[in-house]
Amino acid sequence: MKMNGIDYHVETAGTGDPLLCLHGFTGSGKTWEGTAAMLQDDFRCIFVDIIGHGQSSKPADAGRYDIRKVAADLHAILEALGVKQVLLLGYSMGGRLALTFSVLYPQMVKKLVLESASPGLKTEEERAARRKQDEKLADRILSEGIEAFVAYWTEIPLFRSQKRLPAVVQEKIRSQRLKNDPAGLAGSLRGMGTGAQPSWWSRLGELRMPVMLASGEWDKKFCRIADEMSALLPNAEKMIFSQAGHAIHVEDPKKFGTIVKGFLKNC
Repeated sequence: MKMNGIDYHVETAGTGDPLLCLHGFTGSGKTWEGTAAMLQDDFRCIFVDIIGHGQSSKPADAGRYDIRKVAADLHAILEALGVKQVLLLGYSMGGRLALTFSVLYPQMVKKLVLESASPGLKTEEERAARRKQDEKLADRILSEGIEAFVAYWTEIPLFRSQKRLPAVVQEKIRSQRLKNDPAGLAGSLRGMGTGAQPSWWSRLGELRMPVMLASGEWDKKFCRIADEMSALLPNAEKMIFSQAGHAIHVEDPKKFGTIVKGFLKNC
């Protein structure tokens, strides 16, 4: 689907209330496969490859990756699909995008699930420091190539708990990451990284829809962020998944899908 000059790869599965699923950095709509099996009997799941990822466009202009522009693209996609109100599930980078969409288009969001996500960084000093880090990482991806980057990315502490997964699952994750284009990942870091996006902390109190904040018990940073967010959101509940790290839907897809389905169906 072409929206605002960007070609987006969109797939749908299942029937029922529409559920938009937004993947994390280096992912694609395919990374939801395990969870989708638990959801598509009850929901019309919509999987979008976020700009710079999967089969969607990878523009050279980092400004086109601005998270507010991408949220506007999602709005256009949903309109084209005839969706007036949506259930929204976002993981990590996709969670930041889901939250951005909810802030900008709150009337369109029926319920929101944020998995290991944040409203961004609180201060300009923090954002400036993060932008420098992301710029260096973007340069590294472009200079060293996708295989070297994936080897590095797989070993960062955030994904240490995935070492517990069966080898075949780890290889599937690696293979999917290798399908990404260095230019797309670099553009994503520069244009919609945590340092580039606005801070939404001051806007959390405006969100009236039910929100689930999902985090893995081993992901201490995002457990703390969920604690802080829950104190500011008017209608939030926290769910801490035992024996899981950052990517809960990858590490325990059945449990994650079952709990998310229960939250989304409980009106």
